[in-house]
Amino acid sequence: MVRERLLDVSALEPPEPLVQVVDAAATLQPGEYLRARLPREPYPLYPLLEERGFEFRRLPTMASAFEILIWRRDDAAVRVALKPSAP
Repeated sequence: MVRERLLDVSALEPPEPLVQVVDAAATLQPGEYLRARLPREPYPLYPLLEERGFEFRRLPTMASAFEILIWRRDDAAVRVALKPSAP
């Protein structure tokens, strides 16, 4: 079973959103993924996640916040569950 953890850091000032997302991702257990809600697209976060063995997917949003899904690269169950559906 795949479980979502939500981390809303959209009201925080830099660099706190990046720090909290990296810290939360490091605590992900097998079968968990992180939905991070940020105030803007976190371009500096992407290489940090890749270096630490995570995959991610950006989500389009209509609101002012930006969302990204993050999971461990070796977690096949989460990868399958989060596979984008075909158009």
